[in-house]
Amino acid sequence: MSGGKNGARRHAAARKGAGPLNQSQPTVNQKKPMSPRELALNILVKVEGTGAYSNIQLNRALQDSNLSRADAALATELVYGTIGRQLTLDHWLSKFVAKGLGKLDTWVHQLLRLSAYQLLFLDRIPAHAAVNEAVLIAKRRGHTGISGMVNGVLRSIDRNRSELVISNIQTKDPVSTIALRHSYPDWLVKRWVDSYGIEVAESICASGNEQPHASIRVNTLMGGIDELIAELQESGLKVEKSALAPAGLIVHSGGNLADTDGFRQGRWSLQDESSMLVAEVVAPEAGMKVLDCCAAPGGKSSHLAELMGGKGKVWANDLHAHKRELIVTQTERLKLRNVEAIVGDAATLKDRFAAGSMDAVLLDAPCSGFGVIRRKPEIKWTKTRGDITEIAALQQSLLNDVSELVRPGGTLVYSTCTMEKEENEDQVAAFLLQHPEFQLDTNWPEAVMNKLREANLINDNFDGQIQLLPQHFGSDGFYIARMIRRP
Repeated sequence: MSGGKNGARRHAAARKGAGPLNQSQPTVNQKKPMSPRELALNILVKVEGTGAYSNIQLNRALQDSNLSRADAALATELVYGTIGRQLTLDHWLSKFVAKGLGKLDTWVHQLLRLSAYQLLFLDRIPAHAAVNEAVLIAKRRGHTGISGMVNGVLRSIDRNRSELVISNIQTKDPVSTIALRHSYPDWLVKRWVDSYGIEVAESICASGNEQPHASIRVNTLMGGIDELIAELQESGLKVEKSALAPAGLIVHSGGNLADTDGFRQGRWSLQDESSMLVAEVVAPEAGMKVLDCCAAPGGKSSHLAELMGGKGKVWANDLHAHKRELIVTQTERLKLRNVEAIVGDAATLKDRFAAGSMDAVLLDAPCSGFGVIRRKPEIKWTKTRGDITEIAALQQSLLNDVSELVRPGGTLVYSTCTMEKEENEDQVAAFLLQHPEFQLDTNWPEAVMNKLREANLINDNFDGQIQLLPQHFGSDGFYIARMIRRP
């Protein structure tokens, strides 16, 4: 499962709510726009009731709406923030809802959550605006008693705001304290505490509730990084080089960067910084044969092709035929001719390609996805312990299958967008135990090593694998291991 999906990136950009960069003029639509709060409420109700993905529902709703850029940004913030903070919000709401949250209709519960989120987490929104619109929505959707209850609960929250702060949440159990403060299930916090300790686990949880920043990967086949920085800055954007990814840039207040001339011309791609690091670690060279086993939507495949200078061949495989089109669209936009998008189960790639035929194989494996909670906050509520065990078994099977394709002396890179050791370090350790013909490889590109050293994430004990946590760079949580097949 890959972290930097284009759809999620657009949503991340929308959360910034700032001016556009060479954006196309919107199509005129006479339909009266729904308010951002009501649009957000509709999405929250659907996500809660059907298990729909928030980013997909939000994207569809915003495309069909006639909201201004500022209102679209507010709706986006309300959806992600409310889902991400729902346990904490319920902890506080339960103090003021006399009959209990469990007896509320779903839409009323979600309305109280999104309104409390505005009051307690969004300083820029006046309290009266949040309360008054919530009451209007309640009047339109319910009877007078409901609107009165909503009004009373929210005004009580507003009066008690000084007490309703995260630092005041304290239980006898440190795991429960972290879970309530940062809104995570106890079982997941417990796993991270066991793996990383109390302080790091709380930092992981806190970071997962922060807004993701917008980052782009420069297509260096179409121009230099410094040249693009200067151009973007001249257009009024604040741009800085990534502290992690050699080809990455952080763009502040860039609006929807996918709706720009530079993106359409293939001069950059939208991708998270941690995700950018994966292809850099593969370090493919011009003329190589490279296989990306689980490639859609094609961010890492296209990056591999760029690093190869457009020479050699990258096979970008995905299980689903409709996702192949995402890869094709991406590589055509970037004007890359050395990528072939193919469809098939990664487990059967050994039947399609000869053993030892690849110079490098990348398995960006399906995973629990806890590293991308900023972009998909419902993950922490929908995933279970059983999901982790099940997906770890799939990862092990895929690693065994695709490793056969690596030539002697060739490279195998395994990556996930999660922080679960069962899916990461433990997975690689088990693989190496079963496959003594492979070993971890510390021969990472110097540009990558320098950035990791500067961040104090590696030292002389570096063994060829790294776990990036979301608080390290404000990017997705990612695990990357580089292995080499012994000659």
